[in-house]
Amino acid sequence: MISPRRLLLAFALALPVWLAGCAAPMPAADQAARAALAPTCALRVGVYPGSPTSLVQNQRTGERAGVAHDLGADLARQLGVPVKLVEFSRVALVLDAIKAQEVDFTFTNATESRARDVDFTAPLVQLELGYLVPPGSPIGSAADVDRPGVRVAVTQGSTSQGTLTGQFKHATVVPAASLKQVRELLQQHAVDAYATNKGILFEMSDEMPGFRVLDGRWGLENMAIAVPKGRESGMPFLRRFAQEARASGRLQAIVVRAGLRGTVRAD
Repeated sequence: MISPRRLLLAFALALPVWLAGCAAPMPAADQAARAALAPTCALRVGVYPGSPTSLVQNQRTGERAGVAHDLGADLARQLGVPVKLVEFSRVALVLDAIKAQEVDFTFTNATESRARDVDFTAPLVQLELGYLVPPGSPIGSAADVDRPGVRVAVTQGSTSQGTLTGQFKHATVVPAASLKQVRELLQQHAVDAYATNKGILFEMSDEMPGFRVLDGRWGLENMAIAVPKGRESGMPFLRRFAQEARASGRLQAIVVRAGLRGTVRAD
């Protein structure tokens, strides 16, 4: 069995070699943060398309945006490494990849259950949770959803699925594998509503004529930066980065660029 002293010596010898393979020189403390936060010499940012909190694309210009997309690029620049986008079909798969150390960074809902598998910064944005309904729906507001016979789509593995499954007394939760499948279920009238954060709902309503986001909300998401467990030496750097992004106005500029709606400032 290798002793802790030998492991420490091996790390000390390997660190200069690792740093030589990465980008621009940094102060010693920041070099340790870079080694922790971007261990492959690139910052692997996990995203999923269709959510302004993660990744959206302007259909006219092809320009990409999203809070995870833009914050990840900013952090990579500060660490002096390239950014590598890793795309998934839904947020649950992004979190699985972070847990498996296959992704280094994302921006998502910081829940107590998720905090058992990944580490979060303090929340940066609060986001309202609501419902999207099709044209002609008799459902008037969020308070009217939980009724017998109402079928509510949720993204499989999302916090919406877990929360509403326990919260509903009458309505039925219908899991969907992706946002694409959610659209199909809504358009085929296989479900009566879709539940998630309003950032996604407004994005979908823009692309689906006649669909509307209901007034009211059924909860809030506390959105924060998420990284894999075991990267404690990089957390002070990451927390400063998050605080400075909000204090400088950079985070708000990213939110506006992504077209993220339904936000409440997280204090």
